[in-house]
Amino acid sequence: MGTPSDGIDVDVLIVGAGPTGLFAAYYAGFRGLSAAVVDSLPETGGQVTAMYPEKMIYDVAGFPAVRGRDLVDGLVKQASQWNPHYLLGRKAETLTESGDRFVMTLAGGEAEETVRARAVLITAGIGEFTPRPLPAGDGWLGNGMVHFVPVLDEHAGKDVVVVGGGDSAFDWVLALHPIARSVTLVHRRAKFRAAESIVNEAREAGVRIITDAEVTELRGDEHGLADVTVEIKDPETKEVRQEVLPAQTVVAALGFTADLGPIENWGLEIHQRSISVDSTMATARKGIYAAGDVAAYPGKVKLIATGFGEAATAVNNIAVEIDPGAHLFPGHSSG
Repeated sequence: MGTPSDGIDVDVLIVGAGPTGLFAAYYAGFRGLSAAVVDSLPETGGQVTAMYPEKMIYDVAGFPAVRGRDLVDGLVKQASQWNPHYLLGRKAETLTESGDRFVMTLAGGEAEETVRARAVLITAGIGEFTPRPLPAGDGWLGNGMVHFVPVLDEHAGKDVVVVGGGDSAFDWVLALHPIARSVTLVHRRAKFRAAESIVNEAREAGVRIITDAEVTELRGDEHGLADVTVEIKDPETKEVRQEVLPAQTVVAALGFTADLGPIENWGLEIHQRSISVDSTMATARKGIYAAGDVAAYPGKVKLIATGFGEAATAVNNIAVEIDPGAHLFPGHSSG
C-alpha cells in the first residue's frame, strides 16, 4: 500500500474504501491515474469488513460464493499493483477548490491532513454508520461486548450471547455456533426481521433462541465479562422472570444508523442519503463523481457487482475530463 504524507497530490481522490472504492483504485491505476483512498474506518473493505467479513456473498460475477474477507483481500491485491495511497481512519471533512485542484481536509490522524486532487470519486456506501447501543452494555464495549465479529477465532470456546433479530444477528449466530462453547440469541420480540430461512437454519442447528426478552445487565469477574442477566416476559401471562446466562462475549447486533456526514455540505444533489448522478456517474458539481450504493439514478440496483461497473464508468469519464485527448474506452484490461 502507498504510504500517505501530508499534502499529497493525486489525480483521483476516492472517498470510501469499500469494494467499489477499492475497484476504483485499481481502475484508476489501469487508466494511468494516481489515486488516494480515504475512509473513516481503520481497515479497507468498508461495510463488508466491519459487518460481515465471514459471510458468503453470492452475487459477485465469477464467484459461485466468496467470503467477504476474501473478496476484500482480492480487491486490495488487485489495486496494489498501482500503489494507491490509503488514508484509513481519516474522516473527510471540507472540500474546496484551488485552481484546477480539489482540496480536501481530513481529520482523525495525528494532525489535520490535506489532499489535493484533480477529481473526486465518492464511493461511501451508506455513509458513516454507527451501531445502535445496547443500554445494558454501557462501558463494556471492547471489554467483552462487540458490535461486529471481524475475527471469529477470537471467540472460539467461549459462551456467546447475540442480541438482535435481524440478518446480521443470525449471521453471527451461525458463524460462531460451530466454534463457540455455546451460542444463545436474545431478541426482544417474538418476530424476527431476519429472513425465515436463516432463522430456521439457526433453529435446526440447535441454537437456543430466547424471544420476548432483554439483556438487562452484564457482569464480570477477574477475567473480564462473565455472564448476563436476561429478563424474559411470558407472552400470555406477561409475567417476567430472570435468567443468568454465561457469556464471555456479547454481540450487540441491533442495527445501525447512517448518514453522509460532511459530504452533505459539498454542494451535491442528495436525496435520502444518496447522491444523484447522470449516466457518466457525474454529480451536480463538476469534477465530482459517485459510484456504488451512495450513487442514485432511475432504475438503480444496489449490488456490489453494480458498484464495480459504476466505478469503471466513473474512472473512464474522469480520465477524459482530466485529459480531453484521452479515449473514453481504454481497451480491455486483459493481457
